[in-house]
Amino acid sequence: MSIISLSLPKTLIDKVDEYIQQQGFANRSEVIRQALRAYMSESRKLDELQGKITVVITIIYRREAKRSQITDLQHNYSNAVLTFLHTHVEADSCIEILVARENAQTLQSLIQALKANKQILEVKVTIL
Repeated sequence: MSIISLSLPKTLIDKVDEYIQQQGFANRSEVIRQALRAYMSESRKLDELQGKITVVITIIYRREAKRSQITDLQHNYSNAVLTFLHTHVEADSCIEILVARENAQTLQSLIQALKANKQILEVKVTIL
């Protein structure tokens, strides 16, 4: 098995360590392997789809993030985004839930753009 190095913020490492304790994982490597498998499986499923599809996209970002970047992305894909909900969940975090319907390639592009945005902490996709 290959060994790699990974840089993570302390807050994320603390959450990983807490998750290890709660879920009974042997170590950080096991958690990261499982997370990567799930991420790649989700990506593969989306890549395999064709035609018009509907997805729910959940994004989490820090409240101080430049909201204009996220709004610009939504506007760039306004033909796909049917509706969205924005809410403040903690003092420093926001969640947006987008419902989008368009051809699979367009939605893949939107999701990739959201995941590439460094202001966004997490992107989850549910395919309906």
